[in-house]
Amino acid sequence: MQLEKNVQVKQPKYQQIAVDLASKIVERKYRIGDRIYSRSSLASQYNVSAETARRAIAVLQDLEIVEATKGSGVIIISYEKAAHFVRQFHDVQSVHELQHELMTSIQKQHQELINLQEKTKQLISRTEHFRSVNPFIPYQLEMTAESPCIHQTVQELNFWQNTSCTIVGIRRQNELLLSPGPYVSLEEGDIIYFIGNDESFARVQSFLYPN
Repeated sequence: MQLEKNVQVKQPKYQQIAVDLASKIVERKYRIGDRIYSRSSLASQYNVSAETARRAIAVLQDLEIVEATKGSGVIIISYEKAAHFVRQFHDVQSVHELQHELMTSIQKQHQELINLQEKTKQLISRTEHFRSVNPFIPYQLEMTAESPCIHQTVQELNFWQNTSCTIVGIRRQNELLLSPGPYVSLEEGDIIYFIGNDESFARVQSFLYPN
């Protein structure tokens, strides 16, 4: 079951009252053998119905923290079990808080992914439109030592025959070689500029870096 955004997980009121009473036992505000409020007084103190107060006492009684008998009221009988109940409750609360934080993080990442996909679609759309207006905008690719084409000329590589693309420029350090021709070699660090169709970049990359 997926929780809606901003939904908070809360414990029932009677359980909150039971934990509060157990916490007071742990804090020594109540001692073993002490009598605590009657159900009616408890209902008034916590501003709840008598039934809610009865359920809170029933929780403590089921856990053997208190003993409720007719005529004797509600008596504290176990500090250790009260402490165990409080620890257990806080552990559950911590799990709920972590679950809520996790759900919030997942929802945030999901929204960010949607935004990223939308921006990507916009970029692709605008790029395709831009290229349709000016199809001579060149692609670019850097030559690195991983390429087996280093030190070979454009002619030796049969660049156009293998890629159907035309190299229109090579940037080498601080120089830009325009229309370099077939006899220029490709060197490590060169940025080559080439034109072609929509598949050009992938084709040239595969040719220059076959592995």
